[in-house]
Amino acid sequence: MVLTDKTFIIAELSANHNNNFQLAKDTIYAMKESGADAVKFQTYTADSITLNVDNKYFGPRDSGIWKGKTLYEIFTEGSMPWEWQAKLLEYANELDLICFSSPFDFKAVDFLEELHVPMYKIASLEISDIPLISYVASKGKPIILSTGIANLNDIELAVNACRKEGNNDITLLKCTSAYPTPFEEVNLKVIPNLRETFNVKVGLSDHTMGSTVPLGAVALGAKVVEKHFILDRNLGGVDSSFSMEPDEFKFMVKSIRELEKALGSVSYELTEKQKDTKIRGRSLFISSKVKKGEVLTKNNVKSVRPGLGLHPKYFYDVLGKKANRDITAGSPLDWSMIE
Repeated sequence: MVLTDKTFIIAELSANHNNNFQLAKDTIYAMKESGADAVKFQTYTADSITLNVDNKYFGPRDSGIWKGKTLYEIFTEGSMPWEWQAKLLEYANELDLICFSSPFDFKAVDFLEELHVPMYKIASLEISDIPLISYVASKGKPIILSTGIANLNDIELAVNACRKEGNNDITLLKCTSAYPTPFEEVNLKVIPNLRETFNVKVGLSDHTMGSTVPLGAVALGAKVVEKHFILDRNLGGVDSSFSMEPDEFKFMVKSIRELEKALGSVSYELTEKQKDTKIRGRSLFISSKVKKGEVLTKNNVKSVRPGLGLHPKYFYDVLGKKANRDITAGSPLDWSMIE
């Protein structure tokens, strides 16, 4: 994935299609209208992620936003029908959106290869699935790894798995797998450390509410930002509570684009506007009338605006010198006036 100074902004569809094809299509259109660069799907079935078994390991959740639902029920509800994906990918491309997906097993990778997706993402909870990561990396396409449940060793294993397949086009996304994520658990300062530690591109997969965290990430060097997107949180669904609505997403994109301009580059050169303003800065002026031969003192020389006289750094150098002419009050001081 070739990244530029422009942040690559991904709108995650996830389960927010609510098993309605037209809703999925309308959501993709809204993503484009809201300024997204890409839309991401998830390609799985419940059977590719969990087991349909009723025991203490797979039974209903006893807390959180998915309380009362089994893993199998959650993923059955959230999965996107595979027969939609080619049509939706084509539609996204018509809108000039990059479209790709997160596969959750080898079968999904093979399916996505048939669709010629341009890149892949490994979801946070799959970062320990080294065989899957290796298989995805072997396809030679850019790979994005989300680090939501990963410690340093997990990340190292995943990155090395990609590199062993000869794939060095790796982007690590700082992520916290809590839905929604409390601000105090985000730890954005990890982003530059990921870049330095693994020599990879970096970004953010965010589950907080609002734009604060994405903006902070971009300021710290994130080149990718991913957010869940939904037409209306009132539609419900397994991911609705931590997804951005179109106006919120649009505001985030606008804010990121403004921040990119503001970040600029490391330069101490003044802009033309700064040069014009600099003239209005401080300089040395004669503050009261001075006669020829009169000594310059703190009583007749002041550092004031505008910046048309000698630099203030010469203040103590000119004190005690004599004027070589009569000088009226309000005259910018110049070396030619001093003996």
